[in-house]
Order: sequence, then structure tokens, then C-alpha cells
Amino acid sequence: MEGLLTPRESAKFIAENSRDVFIDSGGVRRVAELLLPKVSSPELSLAGWKTLHELNPKAADEAAVNWVFVTDTLNFSFWSEHDEHKCLVGYGGKMYSGFWSLCAAVNRALDEGIPITSASYYATMTLDQVRHVFRSDTDVPMPLLEERHRILSETGKILLEKFEGSFLNCVRKSEKSAQKLMHLVVESFPSYRDVTQFEGKKISFYKRAQILVADTWSVLEGKGDGCFKDISTITMFADYRLPQVLAHLGAMKYSDELLEKLRKGEMLSNGHRQEVEIRGCSLWCVELIRDCLLELIEKRGEKTSGEINSVLLDYYLWDYARDHREDMKGISFHRTRCIYY
Repeated sequence: MEGLLTPRESAKFIAENSRDVFIDSGGVRRVAELLLPKVSSPELSLAGWKTLHELNPKAADEAAVNWVFVTDTLNFSFWSEHDEHKCLVGYGGKMYSGFWSLCAAVNRALDEGIPITSASYYATMTLDQVRHVFRSDTDVPMPLLEERHRILSETGKILLEKFEGSFLNCVRKSEKSAQKLMHLVVESFPSYRDVTQFEGKKISFYKRAQILVADTWSVLEGKGDGCFKDISTITMFADYRLPQVLAHLGAMKYSDELLEKLRKGEMLSNGHRQEVEIRGCSLWCVELIRDCLLELIEKRGEKTSGEINSVLLDYYLWDYARDHREDMKGISFHRTRCIYY
């Protein structure tokens, strides 16, 4: 086995050796053109993370950083077996599904006086306490509650031991480097080690570690401890929604065999060749979209609201997937139940 490839190197290698997932260069360009009018809007800006999402913290302080750490530590596997029956959490007069059901549950717990973002609390939570905090307002529970309990306990203990219970201390050790922070998270917290093998190489996606770095950058508004000079080295976060929207927009294509599997709702295990191809190609696809978009911006002399990077493209496309869920019914997302995404 050779050394571990970075997420970007992994994605390039997977895209070059993929059998069932293909990147369409014409589709990549069409997506870049779709994004071009958005480059000066809040939707493709760092500020959008706070202004466009009511559940995200509005402050840029230690408490907000600890909120981000808890939500991204549990940021995995929200898809429901049936569209009409799903876990929903009510908060502030609205019902939330998917990842937002987790954020709503965290905010609800804080309002109820439960210190769910405090490591000394969640390191010692019982399974029943976890079930109570993340209770659904439908009869469909949040998936993988036992795993969420185990990970909260493990992660809370490590945060207390290594970083005095505050993720901000971990952020400060990274010396304003997104890469350094990502590696520190992966080395320190076992549940963030999103690695597998493909064609004899050890590859990494680090979906949750990368989104944690990105959300830390966003909650701190790219300033102070969150001023990561290398934020553009963070790639998109390989999950199950982004590949679906990229396929829907024509930037990615699937083989007939894979399309049939997805249509039938067949489960793909984490590390299965086709699952790895879907994640790797979607990651590389976003890198190509970003490069194409930057080229278009330069050519047309567009004004941007700030740096355009893969983090902001991921945020935008993920929101686009939620807003266009009905249109995307023709392309099924891949079903993998795991703790990495």
C-alpha cells in the first residue's frame, strides 16, 4: 500500500479509474455558467452561511465554534428510507428534516437548558438522554442514534483530554491553516477518519473533517482564529446529495447498471467500488466546476463577493439540491448508511 492520498488526489485518481461514474465536461461548463450570475450574491459568499440559514449561530464566539463542532461531529446519515415518512424536528414554528433536523434538535436542547454543546455534558450522556435530545416529532426516529451516542461520548472525552473541552483550542493549534486543522481533527478524533481503498491505493474523503473546517471558517467569518490562509485547498464534502445534484445538472453520468441499482434503492456499503466512484467523481467534478467558473469570471471581468472556492460551491449546490428536490426525482441518491456522511 502506498501512502494515503489527500481528498483532492484521491478524487483525481478515482475519476481517472472510474468504471461506472463519469464526469461530463460539457455539463461541468453548464454548471459553471449557471453559477456565474451568483458570484456576487450572498448565495456564493462567506456571509451566506449565517444570513441564509436561520438555524446556524449568528455569533462568532467560542460557544458558536462548539456548536459547529457538535453538529459536524454528528453530521452523517439523515436520509430516510421513504420520502413520505421521515424524521422531522419542530423548532421556532417550523419543521426541519435531514441535517437541519439535527441543528433544530441542538437549538431546541439549548433552549431547554440542556448543555448539548458542552463537552463535559455530552461526554457522559446516556443513550436515553441522546434519544431525548434528538427526538423526532414524527414516528420516524433519527437514524443511527446508538452510533451518535457512542461518537458523542468518545469525541467529548477526547476534546476534554486534549483541548480542555473547547474546539476553539483545537482551532488555535492549527495556526490559521485549514489543512493543519483538518489533519489535527482526523488524527485526534477517530470518527472523522473517512478513508478507504481503491485500486490498491489508500484514499481519503474526510467529508466531516473538511465540512468542520469550512463551517469553522464560516462561523468565525473568515476572521481572527478562522482566517485560514489556505481555505481554497479544502474540497467539496463527498456525501449523497451533491452527487445527486451533479448528476441532475448533467455534470456527472452513471452507467446503466449503476442507474438501475440506484433506481431500485439498493444499498451500497461504505467502501464499495461504486460508492467510492460516486463520492470521488463528485469531488473531482466540483474541482473542475470551480476551475471553469474562475476562468469564466476572469474572461468576463465579473465582480465577485470574495474568494470563490469549493467550500462555497458545495454550500450553494447542497442548498440547490434541497430547493429542487422535486425536480431531482429522476436521479436517485445512493443509499449508504455510515458515520462518515
